Amino acid sequence: MTEPTFATLVSRWYEQNARDLPWRGPDVGAWAILVSEVMLQQTPVVRVLPAWHAWLQRWPTPAALAADTPAEAIRMWGRLGYPRRAVRLRDCAVAIVDRHGGAVPERLEQLLALPGVGTYTARAVAAFAYGQRHPVVDTNVRRVISRAVAGEPDAGPATRPSDLVACEELLPAEPAAAALASAAFMELGAVVCTARTPRCAACPVEAVCAWRASGQEAPAGPTRRPQRYAGTDRQVRGLLLGVLREATGPVGHQRLDQVWHDDVQRARALAGLVKDGLVEPVGEESFRLIGDGPAAQPVG
Repeated sequence: MTEPTFATLVSRWYEQNARDLPWRGPDVGAWAILVSEVMLQQTPVVRVLPAWHAWLQRWPTPAALAADTPAEAIRMWGRLGYPRRAVRLRDCAVAIVDRHGGAVPERLEQLLALPGVGTYTARAVAAFAYGQRHPVVDTNVRRVISRAVAGEPDAGPATRPSDLVACEELLPAEPAAAALASAAFMELGAVVCTARTPRCAACPVEAVCAWRASGQEAPAGPTRRPQRYAGTDRQVRGLLLGVLREATGPVGHQRLDQVWHDDVQRARALAGLVKDGLVEPVGEESFRLIGDGPAAQPVG
């Protein structure tokens, strides 16, 4: 009898143990999956869940979002983090309407051509929305393959072309089975083969794991040093953006000056928001979220 492949072992485990996440439902469309993939970038599932539901309730189709303003996308994004993703997602919706009649395209090259859609997101949508055979490689997948196949405790800080090759070599030939395996690899890395506390006894490939066979231990600390937040420009940007999200019109310097005590840092953070296309000046003394309607009297 032929031994089950690596992908088969992980896929069987996934079918019995996968988390019940709404974007994995059988009737979820490509737009909802695209939104989930953008939101899940550098953001935990627990924070994404309510934001994903709220976003799709308001904008159930790309056309609905494309018809709204970038400012409303930023407002709806709330405190999910990395708000440029909201603007990119709205730009993506506009491109989907303009180029593809409002339907998320199926072909990988078309997905890659959408604004803000990179290598990972394009392959994830092609695999999970359309059941195609593509290597879908995130941090979790890289860790699983590095440990189980290469015998290394960590995959390093960045995705390389060789990671896509290594993942594709493990995928079944049949597209639907490959898409399932891609989801299974990700899930295994997220909940079992974690960075610091892997649950090897619960792993479906423990018996064939090259890292376990080598006897190496997991890294003692995080693979990436956590970014400091308190007192950084990122915190100041968040505070400024919070005021502008709540405003119904342009906000004057007097109000924005109350957000942060350091004038130089505050000015630098505000300039960064303008440069990133999240905020725009109105006249010389006030600001608003990008595309937030006609000019009005400044608040404060």
